[in-house]
Amino acid sequence: MILTVTLNTALDITYRVRALKPHTSHRVTEVLERPGGKGLNVARVLAALGHEVTATGFAGGSTGEVVRELLAATEGLHDALVPLGTGATRRTIAVVDDVTGDTTQLNEPGPAVTPAEWAAFQRRYDDLLLSADAVALCGSLPPGVPVNAYAGLIRTARAAGVPVLLDTSGEPLRRAIAARPDIVKPNADELAELTGSHEPLRAVQDARRRGAHAVVASLGAEGLLAHTPEGRWRATPPASLPGNPTGAGDAAVAGLLSALAENLTWPDRLSRAAALSAASVLSPVAGEFDRGTYEELRGRVRVTGEVSAA
Repeated sequence: MILTVTLNTALDITYRVRALKPHTSHRVTEVLERPGGKGLNVARVLAALGHEVTATGFAGGSTGEVVRELLAATEGLHDALVPLGTGATRRTIAVVDDVTGDTTQLNEPGPAVTPAEWAAFQRRYDDLLLSADAVALCGSLPPGVPVNAYAGLIRTARAAGVPVLLDTSGEPLRRAIAARPDIVKPNADELAELTGSHEPLRAVQDARRRGAHAVVASLGAEGLLAHTPEGRWRATPPASLPGNPTGAGDAAVAGLLSALAENLTWPDRLSRAAALSAASVLSPVAGEFDRGTYEELRGRVRVTGEVSAA
């Protein structure tokens, strides 16, 4: 079983409009609702790949109930969300412009988590680790959760012998990377914020020195850059695909995590992650990917680099 953690879960709502123009009214042509938050997006991709996945985090209020109903309809995905007493799961709104393909994102803040609810989550997490092959810690922290939360969750996973992937940003990333996660997966902006360097190769080296066993940076259309104990690699898809890039990073995390659980080599991990990331932009919502494109791209991702003990 693969475990994903989404402390700031969401109900993702996607509106499609003919053309998005400021200061005007718009007729919405399509509305889509999906379980949201980075870890739930990762969980849905993993389930689509055929893995048994358990998703934990928090859910509350009427939006939390909708999230639970949607998760229950996903084959291979098991709901282990901890209920909130009073807070409601946040919503995220994506407005897709059909003319340009651009997406405008509006993210609500998360609900406040009480100390008792945080303690209940930690107990649930400890229990789930007993049967987990790998765990992903993903996304932002809701109010009330301590800023060093991910650092503690990483140490707990490592003590249980479960490999852990971290995908967050800002101060939670800065605090957690010293706890030595197996993989850290920042995007270019998050990597620059962490290290102060806008040169990707230098930045991934710096990030690894801060404690991560391996750093895999997602660089958009340029693919993935990895600095690992086994070597350094770059994975580049054969072409940039037009579409919705919102869930591309989450698809890459799913690829890395599934390959980590299967103990694949680093080049195979990166080719899977890069192909999934590219195929996900053809989906109108995060957490899904075009399977035919994924299968076609996986054999065409170019992985270059060098094996090293560094």
